[in-house]
This record gives sequence, structure tokens and C-alpha cells, in this order.
Amino acid sequence: MRPTDKLLRLASGSRLLFGTTRASRIISVSALFFAVCAFGAVGVAPMAPDASDLPVKKIKEELALPALDDQVAALEANDQQFIREATFKSSEPLASFLQRIGVDDDEASQFIKSDNIARSMLQFRADKTVAVKTDDEGELLWLQTTVSDGPDKPVRNITISRDKNGKLTSSDTTANLERRIEMASAYIRTSFYQATDDANIATSIAQQVNTMFETNVDYRRLQKGDYFNIVYESFWQNGERVRTGRVLAGEFSNSGKLYQAAWFEETGGKGGYYTFDGKSLKKAFLKSPIEFTRVSSGFSMRVHPISGQWKQHKGVDFAAATGTPIRASADGVIESVGPSGGYGNLVVIKHWNGYSTAYAHMSRFAAGIHKGMKVSQSDVIGYVGTTGWSTGPHLHYEFRVNNEARDPMSINMTEAAPLATAEMNRFKGFAGDMIHRFNLMHPERMAEVMRLATKRS
Repeated sequence: MRPTDKLLRLASGSRLLFGTTRASRIISVSALFFAVCAFGAVGVAPMAPDASDLPVKKIKEELALPALDDQVAALEANDQQFIREATFKSSEPLASFLQRIGVDDDEASQFIKSDNIARSMLQFRADKTVAVKTDDEGELLWLQTTVSDGPDKPVRNITISRDKNGKLTSSDTTANLERRIEMASAYIRTSFYQATDDANIATSIAQQVNTMFETNVDYRRLQKGDYFNIVYESFWQNGERVRTGRVLAGEFSNSGKLYQAAWFEETGGKGGYYTFDGKSLKKAFLKSPIEFTRVSSGFSMRVHPISGQWKQHKGVDFAAATGTPIRASADGVIESVGPSGGYGNLVVIKHWNGYSTAYAHMSRFAAGIHKGMKVSQSDVIGYVGTTGWSTGPHLHYEFRVNNEARDPMSINMTEAAPLATAEMNRFKGFAGDMIHRFNLMHPERMAEVMRLATKRS
């Protein structure tokens, strides 16, 4: 190798060695600098003082309180007004209610009794909320509540107020109600109505549920563990439920069998309850013309309790208290009504295809019942009694085919006509929404629905 080449290599190596050493030194020095700064920052950061070492200073200052007389005078200078709400108790006299709610005003009491609109206040029922505003002397400034003459009648707001001249006036306006859809569940432990009471279900709703399933569910043979779910309307005003409406759908589990139905109104026709596949829940004949009773004597040979003779009992006796409502078991026309020997007070209804039914021993007939009158299934036609050849209050019920008595408990209760094909699509959409609501009330069902949906996807 030439000397010049060796010198060049040495020179080049020196530059490399020097460059590497310098870079390392710069990095090392920088790291040391930042480490020292960090250590120094930690070392000089002040620590918070101990709270127990902080100085405590007591400050004492006297505050001047306003004189009690001045406060009373200030209150007396301003008119005091009070607003109260109370629930009207059943059979409570108007005077005692007004006193209880803070109204000490004879003029207002007399006005309510004499004014045509204000007199509607006397139609109070239990659980009706009434709001009043009075001055500090108990003089009525205004009173407000809602009234209704029936479930199918409009709800009205009744207001009594005192104008600027001190004169009492009244107004009656239609209430602007908010419609809500509610859901409820009830489990049978002892009886149907006890279950509805336990679930805080209104009586009007309970009665609809009873009628809804009475052709399929035998309420005399409910078992512990049976249950029902319902979807129904309610109507509210100012945060208060004014009334309940119709049961829109329901399901009833009885002895392990589930019955489901929804309310549906056909175009231009009457509404009714239908199973979720579109079949009418209504049967041609009710199983019993009386709600919640027991059979005291069946359709069989027996010793007559009065004559003592062995003879055919051509009907079914339902034991019930005097005055219990008796319902028409099917649509039809009143064929006869009046006293009839051993039958006592008797009503006979003529149906179709030679069918007729007879209802005996009534204490009295329903108002307006007369021969030739059309009646619908479940219409009240009379009341249980013990007229005629009877040893105690009960209903003697006969089912006749071409005037020949048959055992009503063995008759096949034919279903009414199903929905027309043209209505089915509309009904299925509504029924689908009700099914979804029932599934929401049972998490295990909702889980199964989700599992099947996932499996199909």
C-alpha cells in the first residue's frame, strides 16, 4: 500500500472516531442537564401545610334581627292566598268537605247548591281531586275539578271563581285530556278481583278483562299461579288520571293455557275482541249468565225440593245472592217476560236456529225489558231472586233447542264469525304491536324473540 493511501485512511478514521465521540458526549451532557433540572424541581417543590398547623381566628359579630311586630305588620300588609288540593271522600257532605279543604265561605257553599253548573260539584265521587284557592280568611277565590256523567260521556272541567267585584261565577268546559297507553300484570293468589286490587287495577278495567275472557276462562276454577297481562287506555289532565278507557289487548294464562286477544273495530262495524290470528273471542253463548257463581243443581234427575217427587231437572241452577245481575247469554229477542207459575218471574229469549234460553225465579226485571225487545250478549235482563217454586235465591237457567230442554253445560259454544280478509292486514299490524308489549312484560319471552331473530339472520 502506498504511504499516501495509508495517511488518507488514518485521517479518515480519525474523523470518524472524533465525530462519534463528540455526538456521544453531547447526548450525555444533555441527559445529565435534564436529569439535574428534574431533580431540582422535585427538590424545591413546596409541600402543602398540615391543616392542624393553620392558624384559627374567631370572629364575633352581632346581627340585628328585625322586630317580630315588624314582620307581622309586613305579612298583614300583603294579601295571603293559599292553594290546596284534597280528595273527596265517598258520601262526604259538601259543607264538611269545604271545611276540610280550608274554605270558610257560606256564600260559596250556597252558590254551589243553587247554581246549575256549580251543582255538578255535588256529583262528586270517591278519589276525585279538587283544587281550591282561598284568602287568609278562608274566602273562596276559585275551585276546580273534573266531572263525567259516564265512561262514554265527555269529561268536563267545572270551575267556580270570584271576579274582581267579588261575584261568584261558574264555567263548564270540555276537558282537554292526554291519552296514555298503560300496561299492567296481575297474578292470581285467591280470586280474580283480589288480584286486580293487589295490582291497583281500576274496577272498570277489571270488569272489561272479566268480560273479555269469560267465554274461555272459568273464573270459578282459577288456580294459584294463573296470571293476566293487559294493555289499556287512560286519560290524564294536569298530572292527574281522570279516568280509564278501553282494554286494548289482554292475555290470560289459566291452568297453563294462554289466551290472547286484542280490541279491533272493523270498518263501519262494531268493535270486538279477536285472537291474534283474527278469530272472534266472542262465543255464541256465555258459559254462565251470572258472574262468579257456583252450580247448585245440574241438568239431571233429582228429588224436587218442594214437591218431593223424583223428576227431571231441565235446567241448571246457579246459586247467587238476591239482586245479583243476570245477563243474556247471547244476542236475541225477548220472547216473553213476566210471572210464570213455578218459574216465578221469568224471561225467555229467542235466538237463531231454534235456540232459546229461559231465566227463572228473578227478584225483578231490568228496567225497560219488554216483549219484542232486542238484547245483546251480556245485557242485564234481571236480578236473582227466589220467586216461584224456589227454596232460596238462585237462577234457574234453561237452554232449549226447538223448545226442547238441553243441558247448557254440554252445548258446544260456537265461535262468532272471524275477521273479514280485507281487515286482516290492518288487524295484524295492531296485534303485532300488542304482542311486542306483552313480550316486554316478560323478559324471558323477549330473550327468545332476540335469539330467534339472530338465528334467522
